[in-house]
This record gives sequence, C-alpha cells and structure tokens, in this order.
Amino acid sequence: MEDYIQFSAKTKSEAITKACIELGVSSDQLDIQVITEGSNGFFGIGSKPAIIKVRKVEPVSEEQEMKEIVETVKLDSFKEEALVSVKEEKKPEPVKQEKRETKPVSEKPRQPKPAKEKATKEKQPREPKKDFKESKQIREKAAKPVKPVKPAKPVEIITDPEEIKEVENRAKEFLRDVFASMNLGEVEITSEYNTTDGSLEVDFEGEDMGILIGKRGQTLDSLQYLTSLVVNKGKSNYIRVKLDTEDYRKRRKETLENLARGIAYKVRKTRKPVILEPMNPYERRIIHSALQGNKFVETVSEGEEPYRHVVVKLKRN
Repeated sequence: MEDYIQFSAKTKSEAITKACIELGVSSDQLDIQVITEGSNGFFGIGSKPAIIKVRKVEPVSEEQEMKEIVETVKLDSFKEEALVSVKEEKKPEPVKQEKRETKPVSEKPRQPKPAKEKATKEKQPREPKKDFKESKQIREKAAKPVKPVKPAKPVEIITDPEEIKEVENRAKEFLRDVFASMNLGEVEITSEYNTTDGSLEVDFEGEDMGILIGKRGQTLDSLQYLTSLVVNKGKSNYIRVKLDTEDYRKRRKETLENLARGIAYKVRKTRKPVILEPMNPYERRIIHSALQGNKFVETVSEGEEPYRHVVVKLKRN
C-alpha cells in the first residue's frame, strides 16, 4: 500500500486539484485526509494554507464497476418486490366497532360567539430592505473603470471558390512543413471548407498518427491553434479551423460522455463531489452538455487556465 503524500494550497479544493495534476488521476481515485481546511485570515493577515494527505486508490476495472452497478440495481429491485409482497400478505383485519352509549343532548341551543371585529385599516406592504452587501457591490462596480472589450472578428461564410482554395492551400503548406520537420514521412492531408458554419475541416492520414494526437489530444489542439493563426493572418473575417486524424475527436467525445455518466452515478451513490482532471474549454463543454439534463447532479468549472477543471456534485434541493 502506498504512503500518503502531503499537499498544501490556499484552499482545500486547490490542494486536491494540485494532487490530481501531480499524481495524474481524478479525485475519485484518491484517498484524501484533510489536515487543515485553511483560512483567509483578516485582510490576508494570519491566513493559513489548506493541508491534505492523499494516496492513490487502486482503480476498479470497468467490468467490475458495471457488475457492481448491475448487482446494486438487482438488489434495489428485489427490495421493492419484497416490500410489495409483504404489503399484499398483511391484509388489514376488520376492526370491531364497539357500541358507545350516546349521551343525551341538552336542549339548550348554543349561542354563536361574537365575531372579531375586522381591522379597518389594511396593512400596506413594506418595501423590501436593500441588502447592504448588494448595494456595496453595486457601488464598487460603478467605481471600477470598465475595460473596453475587443470586438471579435465576425464569422462570414466564404463563397468565392478561389478564396476557399487559397485558404486550404495555406493550411496544407503549413502542415506539410511541420510534418517534414518532425520526420513523419508521408502524410495524406485532405481539407474541406464547410459552408454551413464557415469552418475549415482538415484531416490527415499516415503512419504513427498518435504522435500528432499527443496526451489527451494536447498536440493536436496546439497544432490546430497554430494552423488557425496561419489561416486567419491578414483576414478580416474569422475562419474556424478543425484538425482531426483517425476520428480522434469523435472517439474522445464519446469517451468523455461515458466518463461524465459514470462520474454522475458515483456522485449520486456516494453523495460526494468529484473533481475531474484539467481539460480544455471544448472538452469541458462536452462534460457540461452530457450532464445538463441530469436530475441529480450538476457541473461547475473551477480554477484558472491551464488547470481549469470540471467539478461534478449533487444538486441542491
């Protein structure tokens, strides 16, 4: 069994994220012991960091996890059936009604009680008191100078065939130079301009394409970003570039959706939040979208780039 490793950060959440990044696992695969929660102090004076101790937990295989889920569902259904059968067996016995002697009713009629006088003056609704914190925040926002937002380049659909060809050639030439410098050998590059959303979809095939994908698609994302800079250089309108190879984007999307559903099940059963590994904005959107309609859990993004991650937790009723 592995020994505990100590981590510290400003908050407990940041310390857990730090441990997840360093050990390369998600929080549900860690045994976490909180030493101190940490405190901000008074205006930063006397602040204390959060300290935790963690160790890796042996991950349960997918087959074993599915078996546990099936057994749990079977057990729940068995309990429900047993409860129904017990209720049916225990039929209520007829209750014997005892004859009670009726007391003679007095002939004296009851006099109605005098009704309370209604208030003539109606209470006027009080105006809700303004929250001090809310008004303070409004004053602070008004005092701060607003930074001008740079307008994003508009996405316009290109209709000129020559311009489309020029954009495709620019992307292909750049990628060929990159592949040549990497000594990848022969790589077949195909491109297609999508006239529905104004994006340039580039796909390439060859041997050992895993080098171009990288760990969790990081190399592919970096290459896509650089290609986008080359394609949009000197352009007034923005062209979205999408790079893919061996259907990696589709397979990664399916993997993340399955991961999201599995994590949601664990959170519902354990009633504890799970912090996922840091992801790029595209992959975080997949997790949010996959659990958007879930009745029991919700997702939030926390942290700063490039360590921004998704947290899956129970919904507050």
